Amino acid sequence: MKDGDLPIYLDHNATTPLLAEVVDAMLPYLRKHFGNPSSGHVYGRQARDAVEAARAQVASLIGATSAEIVFTSGGTEANNLAIRGTAASRPDRKHIVTSVIEHPATTNPCRLLEQHGWEVTWLGVDQAGRVYVDDVQHAVNERTSLVTLMHANNETGVVFPIEEMSRLTKETQPDIVFHTDATQTVGKIPIDLKNGMPHVDLLSFSGHKMHAPKGIGALFIRRGTPIRPYMIGGHQEEGRRAGTENVPYIVGLAKACELAQEHMPEEARVLALRDRVEKGLIDAIPHLEINGSGAIRLPNTLNVAVHYVEGEGMLYQLSASGVCASSGSACTSGSLEPSHVLMAMKVPFTAMHGSIRFSLSRYSTDADIERILEVFPGIVANLRRLSPYWDVKTNAPRRNADSQIGM
Repeated sequence: MKDGDLPIYLDHNATTPLLAEVVDAMLPYLRKHFGNPSSGHVYGRQARDAVEAARAQVASLIGATSAEIVFTSGGTEANNLAIRGTAASRPDRKHIVTSVIEHPATTNPCRLLEQHGWEVTWLGVDQAGRVYVDDVQHAVNERTSLVTLMHANNETGVVFPIEEMSRLTKETQPDIVFHTDATQTVGKIPIDLKNGMPHVDLLSFSGHKMHAPKGIGALFIRRGTPIRPYMIGGHQEEGRRAGTENVPYIVGLAKACELAQEHMPEEARVLALRDRVEKGLIDAIPHLEINGSGAIRLPNTLNVAVHYVEGEGMLYQLSASGVCASSGSACTSGSLEPSHVLMAMKVPFTAMHGSIRFSLSRYSTDADIERILEVFPGIVANLRRLSPYWDVKTNAPRRNADSQIGM
């Protein structure tokens, strides 16, 4: 990497850069239009009008109505409101169905409820990271209050068939609330809650995954869905989430939604870039696999499992070469423990710590892909030379390498 060159950013599942158009939309509400939306004077009305216009734009992106959008501080709060709010509204039905590969913003609220007497069914996944539709249908019963399953996994990009899962859930027990965490899918793939997902009651997402600011998100609440607020205070958001609305950030989220809607067709180009780097790495690096291969995946996400190499070393050398990627969820990357997602998928031990996630955006370029293909095979080869389990002469694992590391 030359002095003055900007690093290539390929960690968009962790967060995305704030777009200039989004900043421009926000600035008037950081400076001139500073009013409280609950105030009755002209400054308040200006702010309130901006919030309601933003609500309509956000709803448009996901096929909802304005009245069904509640603004939150992000995806974590939206998930908590969905899960804990549903549980509080139905204390007589203490059973929840979820999966073992959810984001911590889902698993931790579910564990908290478990500690307070709720039963949680934790659905497993296959080696491609898929939850089976039949498993969801068989898990629900007359005591189930909530099914909460992510729309796509943040680490592997594997997309769940939420349309079918929610439909079969409702056919089995019509009054079960169905929630999906769509943090990784909103703005990347089309979502239509009116026609495509009519059985989804709650859908949460976050602005900073789609070029809006950190600290803003939303929860879709289908009309008539039982839910109790846990942020108690004023009357904001129709009493569903108290607290003065963050007007500039709400406006920014709306602008990001508008741009995502406008540029949705470009995801086909992103998919082509992703497939190009995937094929190039498979061809160039022996003993490399694609986590989630065989499943439907997000067009921007590539998670590679490199055997006999530590992910920390690969990330360090990628960064030194001007490429920013990640080893998995940004919310757990500080842990030395293997990814709970990869463990659930039974990724071989030889690759458990050697998985790297490249996540692109519609602003990724051909040059970005060329840079990965240029530097990553060499990084892997250099690190394997240092591995006691790799034979440099044969460019293959040493004999009995698996048994030497506890396989």
